[in-house]
Amino acid sequence: MHRLSNLPYRDRKRATRELTALAPFLPPAVQNRFDLLLASSPAPEQGLHYFTRLREQHPGAFDRLTRSANGMRHLVAVFTYSRFLAEEILEHPDWAEQLLDQVDLQRVRTVEDFRIRLEYALPPGVPPPVEFAKFRRRQILRIMIRDVMGLATLPEITGELTALADVIVESAYKRIYQDLALQYGQPRSDGGEESHFAVIALGKMGAEELNYSSDIDLMFLYSENGHTSGPVSISNKEFFKRASNQLTGLLSAYSAEGMCYRVDLRLRPDGSLGEVCISVDGARNYYEKRGRDWELQMLIKARVAAGHRPTGRALLDFAEPLIYSTSLDFSAIAELSATRERLNEKLAAQKSGRSTSLGRPGGHGGIDVKLERGGIRDIEFLVQCLQRLHGGADPWVRHGGTMLALARLQDKGYLTGAEYGRLAQAYQFLRHLEHRLQFDEDRQTHRLPEAALELIARRMPGGTSAEGLRRELYHHFDAVLEMYERVVTSRPASAANQIQQDEPAEQAGGRPTAFVIQALDQRAPALAAAIARADLHRGYIPFEYFLERLSNDPARLERLNSEPELTAIALDLFEHSPYFAEDLIRRPESMDELARASIPLIQDEPPPHDATELRRWFRRAILRIETESICRSHPIFETLDKTSRLADIVIARAYEIAIGDVRSVNPPENPDYQPKNQMAAIALGRLGMREFDLGSDADLVFVLPDSDASEMVFWTRVAARLVHLITAYTGEGVLFAVDERLRPNGTAGPLVQTEGAVMEYFAHAAEAWEGITYMKSLAVAGDPKRAELFLHELQQVDWRRYGQGGRSRADLREMRARLEKEQGPSRPLKAGRGGYYDIDFLLMYLRLKSAGVFFTVLNTPARIEVLEQMGHLSRQDAQFLNDAATFYRALDHGLRVITGHAESRLPGSDAQLDALNALLRRWTPIPLLDLSRIRAETRAVFDRLFG
Repeated sequence: MHRLSNLPYRDRKRATRELTALAPFLPPAVQNRFDLLLASSPAPEQGLHYFTRLREQHPGAFDRLTRSANGMRHLVAVFTYSRFLAEEILEHPDWAEQLLDQVDLQRVRTVEDFRIRLEYALPPGVPPPVEFAKFRRRQILRIMIRDVMGLATLPEITGELTALADVIVESAYKRIYQDLALQYGQPRSDGGEESHFAVIALGKMGAEELNYSSDIDLMFLYSENGHTSGPVSISNKEFFKRASNQLTGLLSAYSAEGMCYRVDLRLRPDGSLGEVCISVDGARNYYEKRGRDWELQMLIKARVAAGHRPTGRALLDFAEPLIYSTSLDFSAIAELSATRERLNEKLAAQKSGRSTSLGRPGGHGGIDVKLERGGIRDIEFLVQCLQRLHGGADPWVRHGGTMLALARLQDKGYLTGAEYGRLAQAYQFLRHLEHRLQFDEDRQTHRLPEAALELIARRMPGGTSAEGLRRELYHHFDAVLEMYERVVTSRPASAANQIQQDEPAEQAGGRPTAFVIQALDQRAPALAAAIARADLHRGYIPFEYFLERLSNDPARLERLNSEPELTAIALDLFEHSPYFAEDLIRRPESMDELARASIPLIQDEPPPHDATELRRWFRRAILRIETESICRSHPIFETLDKTSRLADIVIARAYEIAIGDVRSVNPPENPDYQPKNQMAAIALGRLGMREFDLGSDADLVFVLPDSDASEMVFWTRVAARLVHLITAYTGEGVLFAVDERLRPNGTAGPLVQTEGAVMEYFAHAAEAWEGITYMKSLAVAGDPKRAELFLHELQQVDWRRYGQGGRSRADLREMRARLEKEQGPSRPLKAGRGGYYDIDFLLMYLRLKSAGVFFTVLNTPARIEVLEQMGHLSRQDAQFLNDAATFYRALDHGLRVITGHAESRLPGSDAQLDALNALLRRWTPIPLLDLSRIRAETRAVFDRLFG
């Protein structure tokens, strides 16, 4: 397979073994087709991985789906385009059955189609959030296949995604309304007429152009004031307020299937400080007397998505003349341009990527296809400007959808055919690109990561190379920006000054405004003062979102107001960790962990025996650890040790759960056999050496005593279940990734192997890199004493093969050179010249010279200390290596707490580098500016000690 031949040697060898192991399970008639499909896919190694797991976990579904040509083709698409949907198929293999119906896949599903399916799927009453989330994901699987297989146009895809959201919102509201009406009766006006409720969709949902992972921007309205008709009567305002809060909570709650939708209510009148639900009269009064220009323009995309249509239309019909009252008034367009330019200036100061002169990226932070100059937002802004410019005199151009609005502007002569073509092509290209960024992991992202450019390029319609994608991307940016600057002409200074006053706090970014501080003065004056003193920059906007989430949680808001230390920690965390800031916004209750950051969670409560609760427990525990690391400058290797021990606890508990789960369904073959802790789960890599971090993979292998080999099938099921429990993609997130491919013979070898088989493999067949990998090993589940004895014996085998005659030096040097060549350009901080791998390989080499010494657990500083005591390192070299290792681990840790995952290169923008440097100072005295020096000195020590 051509794509496999381009992989690095180790990955190519592993993928080839997987393919060889998978082949016997494929029907002969489809083997060649499978090879061709996988070879032409964007990510063949990823596809092999998921096909292997499907075969191991659901052999019946694997056989059924791979015997169908359509099933095979569509599975390859899912497994190589979307990791989160691939995980969903592994969790719900029956979902893949819809991929077999080629006729249905050709159809565009309507609102009515989705409504019928949803009502059939839901239980009576108000269902739990998981039911809506599960339905959404199942439908997205089908939509994504229609997308990547070219079975639907872009408007059809975004239309289906929007119809799906409409139906879910409508169904959720109706059930909530019925439940509330049973308690309080129907809302009625003072004249006795029924009062109604409407959901206004804004943004992309209003335009019927929803993304795969968009927020849904909503506004809630009710028709008239009054009271409910039940024995327990409440005001209509209170009734609809409860309905609005319940609807928002139901849709945005996390469940085992993730969150259904992130609901954003900040575009309502008065933004996050306004009423969650407002009367039609109140909304009319607001937009007529206080509505700012950007708020009126936002209503171009407004649409009644659910509830009582006449109620929603009453507001939109009233607002329409206000939106277009500035027709042919170029000063209005100039004002809008001023707003956009100010947002661009703030963006340029906060992110990496292109300069305002459209220069090429200066770093590796990635390009934001939505916010970049000439990107999606500029196209939408330009179209709305043209609509407002001409819409007063020509109602035909009034439409919320960008693509249809472009067509109508051309139809009326406001755009030439060439202008329409450039804008339409750019918009469709950027939206296709945005979709491929989002449906990989169901993340609301618009940033194109430089490291994944080649993969994303292959996933684009028609497929291309990284260079081809970059070239086409900038071609579209240039075309859009040229037209933007030509159509949206220069504006008077007074307009810019006016916009500066009117700019919404939600979009402004940067430092807090007096308006926001004043809004808190009444409810939380001490908190308002603390925010003002904190002088937040990067963390202000996220903290504002967090406060909005707390607006319905007065107890926690009061805690922030009355506990200065807790407030200081929260503000510090929001300023320095976007990843944990986002987590707290999603789950404001996690704030409770910040006050007890110095106390391990296990001291407060043991790890749960339920898998879902275990994920929640882990998330809370990791937040405590990282809060102490970030806000209290906890030493970096102590933080890594705490994270490692937390991972140990989770794996051990998952081990117990897995035994129970498997035993209840597939008990041991021998009815008298008592499974307890016979199988050892052995950690390698960072977890094995006590340096596990946020976003790390756990390298695990499973070993069984020879005396228990008769129950190998049972223990293999336990190991597979354990891996699934840890890695399953759920609403509570993935605990962490697990890589079990370091076992003997990789994925071609059994998942669980006997001690004798492992010993035999390492004594005669293992390659040098495999033997050396097991030098960083530790038993994390199973019988610890037996596992330690086994690892001791295995390390003796390693030493006999690699620790004598100078062989280890040559093998390690060759391995290091290969890693530097293959991974150095993409992972310079680790694999590049003078990177962390220089330290790691040097320590492994020196350790192999220590014949017969077994180290149970040693992290990098401990390894350095032992080697110094044994005379293999001078005091000066030991001190430098310890400082350099601390610097590299601190740098890696800082990148992780900013992004939530591993990064192997520095960010590209000055703002991101400043944020990283601010974190780095908390853990090491070596500044980021000294990176080049550290790399040079590390390589010098490496060369000198290797000889």
